[in-house]
Amino acid sequence: MWTAVGSLAAWLWLLLGQGFFWRTDLRLPPRGEPETWPFVCVVVPARDEAAVLPESLPSLLAQEYPGRAEVFLVDDGSSDGTGELARELGRRHGGLPLTVGSPGEPPAGWTGKLWAVRHGMGLARARAPEYLLLTDADIAHAPDSLRELVASAEAGGFDLVSQMARLRVESVWERLVVPAFVYFFAQLYPFRWIAVQGSRTAAAAGGCVLLRATAAERARIPEAVRQSVIDDVAMARAVKDSGGHIWLGLAERVDSVRPYPRLHDLWRMVSRSAYAQLRHSPLVLAGTVAGLALVYLVPPVALVAGLVTGAPVVSLVGGLAWLIMTGTYLPMLRHYRQPLPLAPLLPVTALLYLFMTVDSAVQHYRGRGAAWKGRTYARPDTASEQR
Repeated sequence: MWTAVGSLAAWLWLLLGQGFFWRTDLRLPPRGEPETWPFVCVVVPARDEAAVLPESLPSLLAQEYPGRAEVFLVDDGSSDGTGELARELGRRHGGLPLTVGSPGEPPAGWTGKLWAVRHGMGLARARAPEYLLLTDADIAHAPDSLRELVASAEAGGFDLVSQMARLRVESVWERLVVPAFVYFFAQLYPFRWIAVQGSRTAAAAGGCVLLRATAAERARIPEAVRQSVIDDVAMARAVKDSGGHIWLGLAERVDSVRPYPRLHDLWRMVSRSAYAQLRHSPLVLAGTVAGLALVYLVPPVALVAGLVTGAPVVSLVGGLAWLIMTGTYLPMLRHYRQPLPLAPLLPVTALLYLFMTVDSAVQHYRGRGAAWKGRTYARPDTASEQR
C-alpha cells in the first residue's frame, strides 16, 4: 500500500512539478528576419555513414539560406567510402559549397566524434563564421531549417539553439521504444527549464545544434568536453556555465533517417551511453533502478495485486498512478503520430530501459565501455564527463 502511495505521489510531482516535461508544444521561439543574415558553417562528423548519407547530405546542400553558408563533412576513419560518397553527392547535387576532410584517428583523451568535430570546426574557423551548425550525418533538414534556426537565435539572443530531431518510427520495436526515449529525455531535462538563464538544467540534442562561434570559444568547445560520450548534454552545460543562453525543443522538420529495425539496434543505442549518464556510479545505478521500478513498474503491479488479493484501495492507488503515467505519455505519441493505445504499455518499455541500463553497467565493468562503430571508450579520467 505504501509503495503504491509513493508511486502515486511521484507521478503527481512529475505531472505538475517537473517543468511540464510531458508537453510537446515547445517549438522554435518567435523569430523575425534579421537585418543581415550571419555567415554559418555546417559541421558534419561522419563515420561509416554511406547508407544514410544520400538522404541527409543533399538536404544540407539544398538549404535555402539568405546569407552565406558552407558545409564541412569530416570523414572519421570510415571503412565504407563515406568521404568519397560525400564528394560525389556534392558534385551531383550542387548547392552550398562542400568541403570533405579527415582528421585521422583520435588521440588519447578524445572521443572519435568530438575529434572529428574539432577538425571540422578548425576548418570552419578559418572562414570566420558567426555561427556553427553541428549536425549528425543521419539527420535530414527541411530546406528552411538553417534559416529558421538562425532567425530564432538572432531574435532570442541565444548562444545555442538545438532541436531534437524526429527519430524514425516504423518497425514494431521503434514504435515501442523510440517515443519513450524522447519522453524519458524530456523528463530528465525539462525543456522549459533549459531556456531559463541561471537554472542548472542544460541539455542539447546532438543531431541539430546551432552554436554561436563566440560562445563556442568562450566555453572551449569542443576541448572542454573532449572525453564526453554524451557530448550534446556536456556541450550545452559548458555553454550555459560560461554565461551562454541556450534553448532546446522538439523539431517538426528535422528528421533522423537512421533505421533501428531490431530490438538489438535500439538496445545498443541506449546501453552504449546509459551508464555514462549515471556518471559510472554503482550507487546512482542502484537508485535509478529503484526509481524506475517505483515510478513505472509499481502502478500496474499494484493494480493487479490489489485485484487478486481483494485490496481495492491498493488497486485504486495503483490505477490512478498508471492513469497519470498514461496521460503524460499521450502527447509524445501524438507528436510521433503513433497509435494512442500504446500509452498504457509504457511500463513495458520502462522495464526494457531498466535492463538496457543495467547491461550498460555490465559492459562497462567488462572493459567494453561505451562501444560504438568499432571504438570503445572507457570511463573518463578527467572531470569533463561530470559536468
